[in-house]
Amino acid sequence: MYKWRREFEEFGVGNFPEKRNLKLSPEQEKIHELEKRLKDKELERNMLKKAIGIFSKSGR
Repeated sequence: MYKWRREFEEFGVGNFPEKRNLKLSPEQEKIHELEKRLKDKELERNMLKKAIGIFSKSGR
């Protein structure tokens, strides 16, 4: 109980896994956000590569 109370005071509601909120330090939150943005940009790049391949083949 003491551990939960201390973590609740430090991290708030984000401490409880059933809420799907992770207790992260500000640095970890920044890393998580940057990893998410990187994944989105890689997906976007791959879609553009496929589109270029499709359009370059149809012009022949």
